[in-house]
Amino acid sequence: MTTEPLAPAQAVASVVAAWDDALRSTDPLDFPGYTTPASSEESVRTALVEFGGRPAVWIDCDFRRVGGTMGAVAGERIVRAFDRATQMGVPVVETISTGGARLQEGMLSLLQMPRTVSAAARHAAAGLRSAAYLRSPATGGVFASFVSVADLRAAEPEATIGFGGPRVVAEVTGAYPPPTSHTAESALRHGLIDAIVDPSRCWDWLAAAVGVITAGPLVPPPGRPHGPDATARPEDPYEHLLRARGSGRPSGLEWAAWLTDEWVEIGGSDPAVRAGLAAVDGRRVVVVAMDRFAGAFRPGAPGPGAYRLAQRAVRLADRLGLPVLTLVDTPGAEPSPESEAGGLAGEIARTLLALAELASPSVSVIVGEGGSGGAVALAHTDQLFVLDGAVFSVIGPEAGAAILYRDPARVPELTRSLRLTPDELLRLRVVDRVLPEDVASVRAAVTEALAQARAGTKDSRPHLATAAAVANQ
Repeated sequence: MTTEPLAPAQAVASVVAAWDDALRSTDPLDFPGYTTPASSEESVRTALVEFGGRPAVWIDCDFRRVGGTMGAVAGERIVRAFDRATQMGVPVVETISTGGARLQEGMLSLLQMPRTVSAAARHAAAGLRSAAYLRSPATGGVFASFVSVADLRAAEPEATIGFGGPRVVAEVTGAYPPPTSHTAESALRHGLIDAIVDPSRCWDWLAAAVGVITAGPLVPPPGRPHGPDATARPEDPYEHLLRARGSGRPSGLEWAAWLTDEWVEIGGSDPAVRAGLAAVDGRRVVVVAMDRFAGAFRPGAPGPGAYRLAQRAVRLADRLGLPVLTLVDTPGAEPSPESEAGGLAGEIARTLLALAELASPSVSVIVGEGGSGGAVALAHTDQLFVLDGAVFSVIGPEAGAAILYRDPARVPELTRSLRLTPDELLRLRVVDRVLPEDVASVRAAVTEALAQARAGTKDSRPHLATAAAVANQ
């Protein structure tokens, strides 16, 4: 077995001090044929590192050392590393390739799963960040413990990822998993990791994920609108609605790119909602943006997974003490049988709950169509703005006409009755402010709101709007 040096593979970080090299595994089970590794050949090694003078704690678990398995010494090193990071008030970065628990140490190995998760929880409770980069393979009890509770996770392309490795799956189920399973690409598609990153960029991604270097900007997919909608805003509410839905009109993702200076993706399974650790004019913020050009079910219609991502992003912001910016643009949530079976209503409710419980300031901008409960799920914020070309409605007028009139010909009539245009929303006290549709004005308003919004005031606006609508008897 070769001894790998404890040093980052790239020059982004430098090792300041290696830790706990004197700890060495024993053979607690007297396991036949088991040779305990030398301290320097132990699967897990830990160190204090610096990124351009900014410190972080590094946990390195390497498959080339004892199969990357976690025994008592590996677990002890991990726990001590997290606790030191907590005491020092610094983030944790992890590079991981592992076969899981060390079978030759039996239950003493398995006990390291809860121990390491508890240590990670203490670090998280201190408001500190963590990020993991997964190499191949990343399986078993290491993947199913402290690694999977890291704030952000990335993997190298085509890495084998899963709780049970393919050989275990074949033994237990009688068949090997298909080639599309147990891969980094599958994990990304299902929202189990946040990015696929080439090994040459591993340390750049880790450093950006924990905020010790500046991340790159958000870049929307090709073919998207390059600027706000410059067409004239019609007076008729139905024509206003059609303009808000226009194919050349930017969605939340484009506005997120224009309003932020940097972006680290928080991955999810439904691209109808995107989220990121971002910065707006130097202020760190978590952004949740709806994208009506994309979706797991159909474009712009968020399903349960989209709202689970929103909850994860808001909860992360809450733990890190960061403000939240949401950008709303959807005709409504996806009501298909598959979406309903996935718990759509409950996920919308839990998204509202996450925002209701958020202890840091929150701001929302309706940038396009705000349709029904699927939109209000991201609009329960301390300040709520609407662009002057956007709409916000109790329901999509087509669905509303089907309910009230059973007559699609009456959609324009119902649109006018719903009072969904920005001026009407301001009159009804549904929103705090109407913003002109230019990037500089919106950015200035958002920057000011993020600085001045008072956390915990999000109920005031709906309370006042309700009071104005309730007649005293």
